[in-house]
Amino acid sequence: MMDTSGLAQFLRLRRAALQPEDVGLPRGARRRTDGLRREEVSALCHMSTDYYTRLERQRGPRPSVQMVRAIAQGLRLTLDERDHLLRLAGHQPPPRTASSDHISPGLGRVLDRLGDTPAEIVTELGETLRQTPLAVAINGDTTGYEGPARSIGYRWFTDPDARRRYLPEDQVVLSRRFVSGLRQLVALRGPDSRAAGLADLLLDHSEEFAVLWAEQEIGVGPPDVKRLVHPDVGLLELQCQTLRDPVQSHSLLVYTAIPGTDSHAKLTRLAAKTGAVALSR
Repeated sequence: MMDTSGLAQFLRLRRAALQPEDVGLPRGARRRTDGLRREEVSALCHMSTDYYTRLERQRGPRPSVQMVRAIAQGLRLTLDERDHLLRLAGHQPPPRTASSDHISPGLGRVLDRLGDTPAEIVTELGETLRQTPLAVAINGDTTGYEGPARSIGYRWFTDPDARRRYLPEDQVVLSRRFVSGLRQLVALRGPDSRAAGLADLLLDHSEEFAVLWAEQEIGVGPPDVKRLVHPDVGLLELQCQTLRDPVQSHSLLVYTAIPGTDSHAKLTRLAAKTGAVALSR
């Protein structure tokens, strides 16, 4: 059973506890009350303001599991708070696994502070959960894929378009990197894991993957410099810094260019073009 009153109260309290700067929004001079506005929360949750408002006013229908998860992510809830919200909506929380798509509030807050930087949060299978606008400008929007195609490793071996921005000489190393990383993940998670299922799919669909998989190579590291050929600004040479969430096995990838280089100037131009700006710190 859905606890309509409890759900509404919990949503109101969590919304009031969030400040605009907590989610990467400007505070503005005309804000009269603490906390986020309903329209701001609804935008973060990718739903209509009317739908969210009805939930807070105890007039909304029972939200689906997908809707509750979207609200939990938009309100930057912890896993415990997300599970509580699911129970209030009359749903059973899922088992806790390393493959959860729920971004921890701490990792989300770091990403929200990187408005002028290409950065993204990915799962251990290379599934993009969130991107900054500048990351979208560089890599395209990679959050909308479904099924196994959510994984960059799967797309790398099954969709030629996934490689179009990478130099041919770098593609060989990246192929070995993807296979090596997936092999280690299968050993870590076990034969019944999503990682093992992804490996089986790739063995069926990619001869290149099968050849590399048979070599049983382990420990292939990423290139020191990520090189991308952008359609508007040309070659970008970026360094990648990684921040990992050990509880949910998510990684925050932050791409930077050395100041004074041609790539840094190109990033600056792309940021201006996309409207990506830094929050005041």
